[in-house]
Amino acid sequence: MPRRSRSASRLALSVAVLSLLGTAPAVAAAGQHGPPPVPLRIATYNIHAGAGADNVFDLDRQAAALRALHADVIGLQEVDVHWGARSQDLDVAGELARRLGMRVSFAPIYSLDPVTAGEPRREFGVAVLSRYPIRSAANHEITRLSTQDPNPVPAPAPGFGEVTLKVRGVPVQVFVTHLDYRADPSVRVAQVADTRRIMAAERGAVPGARQVLLGDFNATPDAPELAPLWTELRDAGPAGGVTFPADVPVKRIDYVAVGSGIDVRSVSVPDESVASDHRPVVAEVGVRR
Repeated sequence: MPRRSRSASRLALSVAVLSLLGTAPAVAAAGQHGPPPVPLRIATYNIHAGAGADNVFDLDRQAAALRALHADVIGLQEVDVHWGARSQDLDVAGELARRLGMRVSFAPIYSLDPVTAGEPRREFGVAVLSRYPIRSAANHEITRLSTQDPNPVPAPAPGFGEVTLKVRGVPVQVFVTHLDYRADPSVRVAQVADTRRIMAAERGAVPGARQVLLGDFNATPDAPELAPLWTELRDAGPAGGVTFPADVPVKRIDYVAVGSGIDVRSVSVPDESVASDHRPVVAEVGVRR
């Protein structure tokens, strides 16, 4: 029988001592389960172009409401960028990012010529605010029924925003969307199909990427048109939370949804009924490495 080396003998002795001290199982468990998930606080908020439930534009009030969420990543909907008088011709996405000290990626749904030549384009869409550096960004097309066309027909149009973040070494793809508001669900059915197709393609392009979908879906969790989403994503909830209208909410149409590799630890709808006509949703999650 071959003789054991001194290092092997010392290792065996160390394990025996650890077992006697009751620490060996903990060491084994750490090795089996790997590093703990990375904590991340994410939110979604339809900001109503900067106007509150009282329909008064007040960016100070809105920045304060967003700051109070203490979120690392926020998906915004109904975002004006030099759109017009209703938002004082401001770059609302850029202004909120500056006031919160966050990075921003804006994905326009509409990008129109300015009223006066030489002025910035008039844009409206969705955005992502992030405390983490934005590694890449994209503005995907999904089926839309334009509100700017007097005789619209369903057609591909931009406004499905995506950013890729590196969260302590883990690639996280954050998507933000605003689905069709009409009672007829047919456009939302097409949008959900587009969303699943795009997210699957983007997931395959970045090995190990985790995915988050944030947005105003304009449908309740039990809506049939949303059901296909829940085959790949988990609705973080909360089950009993309601987000719209903000002053007297009766239904939840705003969502934080997460893909595989992300554990939901808690989720809430803050009692914020002034800064927008929607309430935000905030989730504490753990991103597995």
